[in-house]
Amino acid sequence: MAIAESVKPEASSVLAASVKITDVNKHFGSGLKRNDVLRDINLEIRAGEVLVLLGPSGCGKSTLLRLIAGLDSPSEGLIEVDGEQVTGVDKRCGVVFQEPRLLPWLNLQDNVAIGARAKRNQREIVELLATVGLVGFEKHLPRQVSGGMAQRAALARGLAGHPGVLLLDEPFAALDALTRLRMQDLLLEVTRASGATVVLVTHDIDEALHLADRIVVLAERGRGIDEIVKVNHARPRDRSHPGLAPLRTELLSKFGIHP
Repeated sequence: MAIAESVKPEASSVLAASVKITDVNKHFGSGLKRNDVLRDINLEIRAGEVLVLLGPSGCGKSTLLRLIAGLDSPSEGLIEVDGEQVTGVDKRCGVVFQEPRLLPWLNLQDNVAIGARAKRNQREIVELLATVGLVGFEKHLPRQVSGGMAQRAALARGLAGHPGVLLLDEPFAALDALTRLRMQDLLLEVTRASGATVVLVTHDIDEALHLADRIVVLAERGRGIDEIVKVNHARPRDRSHPGLAPLRTELLSKFGIHP
């Protein structure tokens, strides 16, 4: 099925927001029971950028995403969106999780409407569902659609509030390989159309190379940022672009894998 046919990338509906992270630490507990998750995180995310967080399991990728969204607070340091400090759940951010997290008793249209900051007319919600390729499925319940379709609805819900920053926590990890590739392309199309800045958590190096303007590689838990890798190829890019091969080798070697 063709997807995102109604997307018009040149017609951005929101202004992308910048994110600034200054001297951020995150730990749980204290004393001998203190558990350091993130340390000395300093990062500036440009408005309109697609930034990917990559690293080993448990290194704090999802924690950092939650801090930006205001779903949790840093132990020390400052997080700002467009120059304003994040002090709680931030309406400037939309969040898409690994699981769709749709309410099972609501149809897809009503699930997407939940993501809107204010009441929106149903035509807008239907148009947003069309953007993610769900024409004809607006009245279906989550159990009546595939996992990939449910995740498209979750993406639409994340965009429903016109976020300046879209935060995605491994949103395609549970999908089959082909659906995952289609969803990666869809993400680029709809976020370019929406105008949102994107911060994506993934374990998948190829996904990072296909989507990112920059890749932030986090070190082991509690050690912070290891390296920031810039992908100097315009989006959308061919997955077989020869310029990606050396970057892939570099990233694999960081995780002890030698192709």
